[in-house]
Amino acid sequence: MARLLIVLLVVIGAWSTWRFFTGPPQVGHFRSAEARAEYLTSYDDAFTALPEPTATSDIATTYGTVRVYEWSTPQTRDTIPIVLLPGRASGVPMWAANLPDLAEHRRVIAFDALGDAGLSVQGTAFTSFDDQATWIEQVLDGLAPRGAHIVGHSFGGATAASYARHHPERVVTLTLLEPVFTFANPPAGMLAWTMVSTLPGLPDGAREYALGKVGGSEYDASDPMAVMIAQGTKHYAASLPQPSVLNPAQRAELTMPVYVAIGDHASLAGGSAAADVARTLPDAVVKVWPDTTHSLPMQVGPALNAELQAFFTSHDR
Repeated sequence: MARLLIVLLVVIGAWSTWRFFTGPPQVGHFRSAEARAEYLTSYDDAFTALPEPTATSDIATTYGTVRVYEWSTPQTRDTIPIVLLPGRASGVPMWAANLPDLAEHRRVIAFDALGDAGLSVQGTAFTSFDDQATWIEQVLDGLAPRGAHIVGHSFGGATAASYARHHPERVVTLTLLEPVFTFANPPAGMLAWTMVSTLPGLPDGAREYALGKVGGSEYDASDPMAVMIAQGTKHYAASLPQPSVLNPAQRAELTMPVYVAIGDHASLAGGSAAADVARTLPDAVVKVWPDTTHSLPMQVGPALNAELQAFFTSHDR
């Protein structure tokens, strides 16, 4: 019976995946005021793991209002900033294992993704994946006029790659951490579990099981970030265009220095096959991190942070 239930959930997830990416354009939204309030409680709890932001703002764009946080000091204020783009349903609190180290050495800017769970508010539907690059550029035009080190995880990695292709003059370096739909499609089973986790009305236990499959480790109800992500998948109805795996001509457009990190198992990015494709980029450092999954940024925070700091420093303008 348990095996049958798992098969049923995966089939439902596959159907939901098709509907999610091929349905008519809609505006992402919380399913109710009560759902939003419950999510915000978990968001605030998870946010306490981050340093207090230097500045918080809501920036209007063509597609809605983007919640932006900044961390800087008098010593880092004039550095080329790091811009962090989160994965699906993750929001800025997902960077708790990375942001404090990164902010010690340079200015950091982090967004809640537009059209996803978080404090950004979508107002206009996306009609193509390229629309993601538009709202990011509208935010960074005023915040990072000299360019930035762009970092994206998971769906945020696909978004970061799109932005880099459309605005290469803005991207000093590009860092892609387990980027989905970028160098390979996610394994079908992993993608189906991702969509199972977002089904409305799903029992919490089943949602948490699915999230554990996606993250590559068992769901931990004592982890505020895990709880926030579960609340985001439960309460937010996202409608995001389908990204496409980069073809050779599109990969050739990524001429800036690129750092790619791939998990060695339970990888949504495509594992070693994705790493092989990433190595065809014009100027890339590609690493398959041992003993990591799709949750790579959280699992190897200190070591990853040190590598990224060296990478950024070696390519600063």
